[in-house]
Amino acid sequence: MAKARVKRRPSRGHFITFEGGEGSGKSTQIRRLAERLNGAKLRTIVTREPGGSPGAEIIRHLLLSGMGKLLGPDAETLLFAAARDDHVRTVILPALNQGTWVLCDRFFDSTRVYQGRLGQVPPGLVSAMQRVTIGDLKPDLTFILDVPVEVGLKRAAARRGSAAPDRFEAENVQFHQDLREAYKQLAAEDPQRCVLINADADADAVSERIWNVLRERLLATVPAASHA
Repeated sequence: MAKARVKRRPSRGHFITFEGGEGSGKSTQIRRLAERLNGAKLRTIVTREPGGSPGAEIIRHLLLSGMGKLLGPDAETLLFAAARDDHVRTVILPALNQGTWVLCDRFFDSTRVYQGRLGQVPPGLVSAMQRVTIGDLKPDLTFILDVPVEVGLKRAAARRGSAAPDRFEAENVQFHQDLREAYKQLAAEDPQRCVLINADADADAVSERIWNVLRERLLATVPAASHA
């Protein structure tokens, strides 16, 4: 009698997030990293927050239009939480469980910084929303891209062209200065997960720094030459 074949489940994929202020280059660096991972035969998806799933993209439109700000910081936090819940359930967790690497432009650290530290939403509310939406899910690695405020805002303005600035781009310079400091503090508080990257440099140099950190932490057993 033939033995039944046991179907092996794929190993869990890695979850990598990118954080930083406006114009820090997250989109460019995520795309470059995805290309390198795909070139290394590692199945990869790129997603973003707020958004990343059909339901969350609807909420993204409301948030970036400034509706959340009109409702107040607590309500804005709840909108982010609703978007994240849909995103995690329908995109992130299914991909990770299938062995796919997930690269996400922003995740819960953005809520902790933008709404928690700068918006002064009570830590208890931020933590409660985190427990409800992501449970014990955390990124395996978080890159925090750091640029001087004037550089980031100039990049953001060039990117949007004649379009109006969104909800967060339109904040004053002091807001963005405080944002940069909050991200630096976050990196210092959690060095095992968060890596602060100087993004005020040539994009190729930034990409190489990110790749070297990822290879050291998550691909340490893979020869460097096979991923060049």
